[in-house]
Amino acid sequence: MSLDPITLSVIQAGLQQVCDEMDLSFSRAAFSPVIAEANDRSDGIYSAVDGALIAQGAGGLPVFVGTMQYSTRVLIERIADGSAAAPHPDDIYIVNDPYLGGTHLMDVRFARPYYRNGEIFCWLSNTGHWPDIGGSVPGGFSASATAVEQEGLRLPPVRLFKQGVLDEELYAVICSNIRVPEQRIGDVKAQAAALMVGEERLNELLDRYGDDTVKQAIAELRVRAAQQMRSCIRAIPDGRYTSVAWVDSDGVVDEPLAIRLAIQKTDDTLTFDFAGSSPPCTGPMNSVLATTLSSVYLAMRHIFPEVPISAGAFEPLSVITPVGTFLDAHYPRPVSGCAAEVSQRIAEAVFAALVGVLPDRVTAAPAGTSGNFALGGHDPERERDFVMYQLSGGGYGGNDDHDGLSNGCSTIGISKAPPVEIMEQAFPVLYHRYALREGSGGAGRQRGGFGLDYELELRRGQARASFVMDHGRFGPQGALGGADGAPNEVTVWRSGTPHTPEHLSKEQDIPLMAGDRVHVRTPGGGGYGDPFDRDPGQVLRDVQLGRYTADEARDLFGVILDDGASAVDAAGTERLRAKAG
Repeated sequence: MSLDPITLSVIQAGLQQVCDEMDLSFSRAAFSPVIAEANDRSDGIYSAVDGALIAQGAGGLPVFVGTMQYSTRVLIERIADGSAAAPHPDDIYIVNDPYLGGTHLMDVRFARPYYRNGEIFCWLSNTGHWPDIGGSVPGGFSASATAVEQEGLRLPPVRLFKQGVLDEELYAVICSNIRVPEQRIGDVKAQAAALMVGEERLNELLDRYGDDTVKQAIAELRVRAAQQMRSCIRAIPDGRYTSVAWVDSDGVVDEPLAIRLAIQKTDDTLTFDFAGSSPPCTGPMNSVLATTLSSVYLAMRHIFPEVPISAGAFEPLSVITPVGTFLDAHYPRPVSGCAAEVSQRIAEAVFAALVGVLPDRVTAAPAGTSGNFALGGHDPERERDFVMYQLSGGGYGGNDDHDGLSNGCSTIGISKAPPVEIMEQAFPVLYHRYALREGSGGAGRQRGGFGLDYELELRRGQARASFVMDHGRFGPQGALGGADGAPNEVTVWRSGTPHTPEHLSKEQDIPLMAGDRVHVRTPGGGGYGDPFDRDPGQVLRDVQLGRYTADEARDLFGVILDDGASAVDAAGTERLRAKAG
């Protein structure tokens, strides 16, 4: 029996809605601001056969698209070979091992078997960023880690809930290895409850349309997603396209890491080859294979957003395993920077390679860092310890149609920075500044978006600050003649004396006392196209809004303004551009 298009579309939307409701339930019930406010989480439905992605919530982090299907596949394989306990209804497995289809240790995945008629129909899974997982520094972002054990507690797939009941002994082991354990139960129960909501909604969908019809729809949607991706790829001329993206350093050895990419387009497939990239690094900027693959998938998702999220969309994308590079990390390599930082640089390499042949679809490089800042210490007024995790946005790259978005979320997700009011309420900090970083976007026919400029003060007690960020040495790449965006800048003010990390935006265990401040200026996006081709009227408007000075308008865009910067000097602008051209 063939499905009619309307029924197929309705079931597709229904599967998406199941995931969206799981996402919403997770965020609403979670205690930690990084989940409840920043939405650093994702939920999805995965195949019972091979763990392949069936559907994911629209509000979930794209980088988890690929990683959760790999971790689900590993779980299925381990159950089959007996190395993981066999599932029962209402069981929930927990796993955060990065080498088993994961990201970094703070991204903790839950997986629940979904039963119909006594058999597993599919798996429901989600990932939430826990604000602490133990390790050498509060928050888990150890900039100087040289082994994964220094980054926190590593869990293989084990059952945290057995037939719906929390395993108190296993949970006690987890709590004994993390900071502020009394706050974790809220996130744990929220994460489990989201999967229960998914089961209820999936029951309703299957009861309405029937198991066989939904199975048929899932198979058909996977085929069609592959067909649609192949159709998009055919628009790219056959050929080989190359690029290089740079990571500032690994946090331990102060040397840049190269991501060298060659994309071979043949007919309706793309092959991604990272041969020649830097070897495994000493510090935490190694990327596990699942994150590397997912980064390629999410980059293509940015380029072809009309292709549905499904495992089928990845079938025409072949990634050669980057053996012997820092993009294929194995135990015990540290990996805390892989999902938040290296993944974005992989996406940047994909954009840079394809922008020349897809100029109307690909942007200049975005900020490309999640701005990971963790602060852990003791609050004497509340008589309790705390771990604060701050992520932040940056500028998007300009594109063929318009300027880049300012203070947008990271390339890998949709997470937004928690509101400063929430952070000040939950932690002993005071924000003195939270504003756009004017002028940070790279100049271009369409300029890059602006980054974020924030400064906060520790109000009381003592704390330790840690940073794992990037793009402090190299600003986000411009495209097709556009200028690079401004690089990341981190300054820590201790007793009135400024301190800049040796690795620019990576350092750990910086002691802070009450009154000390942290000042972060995130990168702007790369510019797109020749800056001298920018509409002088747009340049004037930017100057009037305080984004650039009149001198910057002249130097960057070749636009001369009158003395009051209220109008363009057309004749002067024409002469300057003619001289430069």
